[in-house]
Amino acid sequence: MGEKIRVVVAGGGTAGWLTAYSLVKRLGNLLEITLIESDQIGTVGVGEATIPTMRRFHQFFGVDEREFMRATQATFKLGIVFDNWGAPGESYIHSFGDVGQSNWMVEFHQYWLEAHANGFGGSLEDYCLELKAAKAGKFAVKVGETPLAYAFHLDATAYAGFLRKKSESLGVRRVEGKISEVSVDPVTGDIQSLQLEQDRQVAGDFFIDCTGFRGLLLGDALGVEYEDWSHWLAADRAFAVQTTSTEPPAPYTRAIAHSSGWQWRVPLQTRTGNGIVYSSQFCSDDDARETLLGNITGDTITEPRPLRFKTGRRINAWHKNCVAIGLSSGFLEPLESTSIHLITTALVRLMKLFPFSGSMVPLAESFNRDTQLEWEAVRDFIILHYKQTQRDDSEFWNYYRTMDIPDSLAHRMEIFKENGYVWQDDVNLFRAHSWVQVMLGQGLFPEHRHGAGRILPPVALEQELKKLSTSVNQNLAKLPDHNDFIKQYCPAQN
Repeated sequence: MGEKIRVVVAGGGTAGWLTAYSLVKRLGNLLEITLIESDQIGTVGVGEATIPTMRRFHQFFGVDEREFMRATQATFKLGIVFDNWGAPGESYIHSFGDVGQSNWMVEFHQYWLEAHANGFGGSLEDYCLELKAAKAGKFAVKVGETPLAYAFHLDATAYAGFLRKKSESLGVRRVEGKISEVSVDPVTGDIQSLQLEQDRQVAGDFFIDCTGFRGLLLGDALGVEYEDWSHWLAADRAFAVQTTSTEPPAPYTRAIAHSSGWQWRVPLQTRTGNGIVYSSQFCSDDDARETLLGNITGDTITEPRPLRFKTGRRINAWHKNCVAIGLSSGFLEPLESTSIHLITTALVRLMKLFPFSGSMVPLAESFNRDTQLEWEAVRDFIILHYKQTQRDDSEFWNYYRTMDIPDSLAHRMEIFKENGYVWQDDVNLFRAHSWVQVMLGQGLFPEHRHGAGRILPPVALEQELKKLSTSVNQNLAKLPDHNDFIKQYCPAQN
């Protein structure tokens, strides 16, 4: 075996330690991994909600679910409750589970639309176990042999510490220090080494930029441009604050729209994470802070922490011998909890394309193409929540309701409004069920529908739908209380 490739991870936090752990766990005998971080530089550490893809990533990389949940005070998440998004006073749930039973020709909602037109079928919510369990505050990892679709609420700072411990035990070397300079080869343009304070230097063959919004390597040193999406996603600031819990944790995240932005509420075992996302165009920092503190429960554990960001992405996430992972590659606001997911998919993509030999250029081109498609698909899904609103109570919502949107999203919305058709692209994270729940939840109702719902006579269709909703209710009755399940499955470590 030849010499190991020297990989240098710049930055810690969730992105840095997920990167280090993933690489050492699966490629550790081929790589020499060094992670540089400074205790003086804080991490964002507020990304406390996740989506179900995190479970698959943990399975790939040998993370024990119960151990992880105990270490991070985690709770379970079955979806997101959206309050006041379509119109003030309205609420819906984007759940993670399958809605009804679909087939190769049509999604289930087409049958439901036919039933709805004939005056039966109830609510679409009646056909999703995860959604009804979320509303009822119930949870188990599976019913009989059928697993539920779930994700987690977690303490992001504790998660980084959990991954650090595992990474170091597998051979990752952590170097404490602030990066003062990035040395770039004047001929090749590749990064050669990172200069630290006190005249220290860390050389490497391949560099991974996990320096957060700063983008110290890919942005500052290599000059990769940032594509600004703030004309579509105008929010550029947030406040985050932790509070004591006043009730048992619910198995869902809450996203509460206000006149000038929206507020998150994420229940952990030992506390609640809260924050408000807003646009400085339409709201002052003082007003946003006051709105947040006026709409929380429990006592504050921390002072409200301000965050500033610009929504968008690096034109290329891989340039020369450097890949950006996490916030250094771009930022999409936390509305659908995609931050950790985009870290993990980037890592899986990187390991498939890792430059062990030969030219990096075609590998980087493939990585960048897939990354762009993925980010644009997630971007469109988030824009949908803002665009598809009936709110006209503030400049903030009037801006979103009337703005031009990407052609790709306009096409999706038009074809759904016309005949209810939805689809999932190869790189699109969000399944048809997700698009349907958000579109219908915010008042985009199809004018026409597929004919598949008319294949059965109405009486037979009604019987089939009753069977499905009855099965959901029977399984719901088998589920224990969410908090009771946590106490026996993964109680937090003291």
